[in-house]
Amino acid sequence: MIDFKDDINNALEILRKGGVILYPADTVWALGCDATNSTAVQRIIEIKKRNKQQAMLVLLENINRVSSYIDDLPDVAFDIMELAVKPTTIVFEKAKNLALNLLGNNSSVGIRITAEPFTQQLIQRFRKPLVLSSANMSGQASPQNFAQIPDEIKQAVDFTVSYRQNEKQSHHPSSIIQLGSSGLVKIIR
Repeated sequence: MIDFKDDINNALEILRKGGVILYPADTVWALGCDATNSTAVQRIIEIKKRNKQQAMLVLLENINRVSSYIDDLPDVAFDIMELAVKPTTIVFEKAKNLALNLLGNNSSVGIRITAEPFTQQLIQRFRKPLVLSSANMSGQASPQNFAQIPDEIKQAVDFTVSYRQNEKQSHHPSSIIQLGSSGLVKIIR
């Protein structure tokens, strides 16, 4: 088993203080923070020079926690999450208990259940959802591995996870499905 105990402990310390981390997700490298802390979310917006109107993605480690953050959770959401064979983000309306500045129109938010062991353990120990915003400047291509992350991003965070930094393989963003409260499904990516 891979030992990333030090990375998790260091990341937890930063997250609990409202800081921003750079970490590997089950898709691309990402900027992350406490998804319930609007000040921390604002730091990610500023680091990326991002439009404040764009919603951000939230990672959870367990499908059972989704109902804590979505007001009207359609049953089909569980089917989609359980049957997805690759990382799949679902955009829900009427989010709750999250920082307002990470939400989009209709209080929407993208949520994904991570299958990556590091992020699963980190979120489980943190006991809060983790923001996932690709580690690039707004409007630029997502880096496919750690080496492609701009130095400006690396220097702006409070902690960078060591785990998986040496990987050279390409990683790609998740599929995105929008799910209306009526159960209407729309494939975005």
